[in-house]
Amino acid sequence: MVLQVISKFKATLVKFDIAYPYGAKHDEFLKVAEASHLQSDLLIADVGVKDYGDNENADLAKKFEVKKEDYPAVKLFVQGKDAPIDFKGKDFNADELKKFIRSNSGVYIGLPGCLEKFDAIAIKFASSDVAQRKVLLREAEDLWDKATGKSEQKAAETYVKTMRRVIEKGEEFVANEVKRVQNLLGGKISKEKKEEISVRLNILNSFQKDEL
Repeated sequence: MVLQVISKFKATLVKFDIAYPYGAKHDEFLKVAEASHLQSDLLIADVGVKDYGDNENADLAKKFEVKKEDYPAVKLFVQGKDAPIDFKGKDFNADELKKFIRSNSGVYIGLPGCLEKFDAIAIKFASSDVAQRKVLLREAEDLWDKATGKSEQKAAETYVKTMRRVIEKGEEFVANEVKRVQNLLGGKISKEKKEEISVRLNILNSFQKDEL
């Protein structure tokens, strides 16, 4: 039954874990589930495996070669692919899981502060030549004009200014800026400033080819 449900979605993220999971990693997984509730192409599922009583879901864990010592083990099932993709991220957190989904399935689930239409432009921008980047910049500038609300306008501005800097300074701008912003996050800053810088980092990551 589980596999039949999975087949109906473009992508399904499944966590194999103990029957009644808890802790920081489970909380991060729940954040992804919450963020995906409006995405009809994506299913987030938590499979609790029992090694006692009726051994519920033990057969499913065995089928996908998940052992107890692997918990929590996360696999991404993508429509059209025979085998699931294992999550092997260095950090088990919501943002890394979202990037994992996006980069392997094409299903959009945004990081905090990111905008879907601008992310789509950023993906194209990252792999385009200079001439095409100028066309995409103009497209982003037009979208910026249509942005509403303070946070959306600020995010749109960050996308556009990043594109301008890449065209002006070259491919290495994004990687250098990511390092600079990460260093800022490691310093002593207020909670509000940290949230602002974190959004900037998320947007910068949208321009990195290996992130989307």
